Amino acid sequence: MIYLDNGATSFRKPPGVYRAVMDAMRSCASPGRGGYPAAMAAADRVYSCREAAGELFDCAPEQVVLTTSCTHGLNIAIRSLVKPGGKVVISGFEHNAVTRPLHALGAKISVAGRKLFDWEDTLTEFEAALRRGVDVAVFTHVSNVFGYILPVHRMAALCREYEVPFVMDAAQSAGILPVSLKQIGADYIAMPGHKGLLGPQGTGLLLCSGTAQPLLFGGTGGNSIPQEMPEFLPDRLEPGTLNVPGYAGLREGLRYVNRVGVNTIRHREHTCLKTCIAGLKELGMEVFSGAHQASSVSFRPGMDCEEAAHILAQQGIAVRAGLHCAPLAHESAGTLETGTVRVSFGYDASDAEIAAFLRAASKLSPFRK
Repeated sequence: MIYLDNGATSFRKPPGVYRAVMDAMRSCASPGRGGYPAAMAAADRVYSCREAAGELFDCAPEQVVLTTSCTHGLNIAIRSLVKPGGKVVISGFEHNAVTRPLHALGAKISVAGRKLFDWEDTLTEFEAALRRGVDVAVFTHVSNVFGYILPVHRMAALCREYEVPFVMDAAQSAGILPVSLKQIGADYIAMPGHKGLLGPQGTGLLLCSGTAQPLLFGGTGGNSIPQEMPEFLPDRLEPGTLNVPGYAGLREGLRYVNRVGVNTIRHREHTCLKTCIAGLKELGMEVFSGAHQASSVSFRPGMDCEEAAHILAQQGIAVRAGLHCAPLAHESAGTLETGTVRVSFGYDASDAEIAAFLRAASKLSPFRK
């Protein structure tokens, strides 16, 4: 299988990730639940995962909260900042992991910036919303549908200027683009462990500049008498038994990214992206591309997108078609009625795989040669 759906999850992990998961299952109990060797081994795996994340994202290990997914982290962050009925500004390219929690809170949502790959439009509309008055800003770093890299550092500067707290969704950028909690100054940055960080599914990280409101309540392995959650991080946001094998694997994924370097991974993926875009355009596809683009590209093949993805799958090519859990992004781009076919590259992208994909794409009707 030629796997080109890394925007959903990385599939081929570095070998160390698989070994770390199995080793943790064989040797680790639960952290904070005892002083015997298996419990201490679990505590070591978990803390060293926080350390690896702190090294990559420029924060202290204690600021790294372990979550089950990016969605989990976004829900914590949004519910910590947004009061029911609060005013929130978001970009025009947000995932349902942002919009659905806001709708559940009855937030008054302003959508800022609807033009793809257009920083001026994004910034102009975003500042206008801040000027009108909002309580919180939530925005993605990279669109999961189109790979559009938003001008997040300038958006962050505007939030500081207008004294608006903000959350950044790094689902499509962590491990692929530089992300620094200290430099961007976000209140929270949420990310999955299983995409660009190359860890197992069921893992995620929430980087916290301050404290937060718990989403779940329960035991933390520490002081058991108080019936309130601890005030300090990360215990305040981590009730219950942690996924130790998952975070052991994530630790190795983080170490791999730290060792190889985000810029190296980004260069490899972007080289394949450019080749893919050029090849799709040569085939006559409608391709959504621009100057500010990460490791994903969407296209419309002139036929039903789901059918096109099925035809590609029959030839051993794994891509994703449809609305990608981001109807707002499709509405902004004018693709809500049709959806798109998305190709998304990973750390191990190769020229040979792109060539095979383009050969398969050339057989899609009505562009069959």
